[in-house]
Amino acid sequence: MNGPYKPGTPCWIDLMVPDQQAALDFYRDLFGWQGEVGPAEQGGYSVCTLKGKPVAGIMKASNPDGTVPDPMPPTVWTTYLSTDAIDGTLKSVTDAGGSVMMGPMDVMELGRMAVITDPTGAVVGLWQPGTFDGAGIVNEHGALVWNELTTGDLPAATAFYSAVLPVTTAPTEMPGAEGYIEFKVDGRAVGGMMDLSALPDGVPPHWQPYFAVDDVDEIVAAATRAGGNVLAPPFDMAAGRMAVLSDPQGGAFSVIKAATPA
Repeated sequence: MNGPYKPGTPCWIDLMVPDQQAALDFYRDLFGWQGEVGPAEQGGYSVCTLKGKPVAGIMKASNPDGTVPDPMPPTVWTTYLSTDAIDGTLKSVTDAGGSVMMGPMDVMELGRMAVITDPTGAVVGLWQPGTFDGAGIVNEHGALVWNELTTGDLPAATAFYSAVLPVTTAPTEMPGAEGYIEFKVDGRAVGGMMDLSALPDGVPPHWQPYFAVDDVDEIVAAATRAGGNVLAPPFDMAAGRMAVLSDPQGGAFSVIKAATPA
């Protein structure tokens, strides 16, 4: 294996937005990220850093030829799951009823990527590391701490991810979180899965990142001042205090202050 993320573990996230600079400014002010529009040969892709380490990517929504898409795709955060053999994983994806949206493709010497849709309709990325393993900082204020799949068919999602990656699933043992499923790699929880029925009608199946924060209420207030929206106001639950937000361009994410160390 190439890096610290075992296959099946969420290792990276990125955001595709109409206005890249506006997104860079929003997340800089909210979480302290540093980043700028990348070089043209990389499609302008920005690797944002926190304490000098890569934490997330932000890119401008565009067609392969650089033109503006019509219609503009939704602004969404994409979660990437680590794999040590992306071509084999993609064969497993199609064998298990998923579909390949994009790739596989080489990203210079950094690694190989693809984007897939699971059989329940949720989109997720795959990353085979080369010189780049993924997020260099996690579980700290402003950094990724959890990734969660919300789907309308828990059994189908469970069967799919277990078939394409070395992950297992099990109901959480956390009190007060009945019905919540954990993804595990080598017995360690690396992500979660919940039923779509818990969300408002019309929300599609999706993966969503959680960012660790020191003060949920303070972050919610700051996001609101900066033009973001509150999708679920701060509330206390088994894992800690959390809220669900979207940035001014519609990218949804959760923030959490964990009740116990992540």
